Amino acid sequence: MTLVDLNAAQIATGKSPATLRTWIHRGELTRRGYDDRGRALVDLGEVQALIAAKVRLVSA
Repeated sequence: MTLVDLNAAQIATGKSPATLRTWIHRGELTRRGYDDRGRALVDLGEVQALIAAKVRLVSA
């Protein structure tokens, strides 16, 4: 599990922090805590898997 803040997740995946926060709010993505600056942390692998699942749904 690689925990990253939402800005790092954006750099890695291209999804905006606002989109990631929406997914957290909807329960599609799990917030794994906060860093020492109070920024939400997510598992990068979970973010990538969610994006892949959404792509499969759109292309199906």
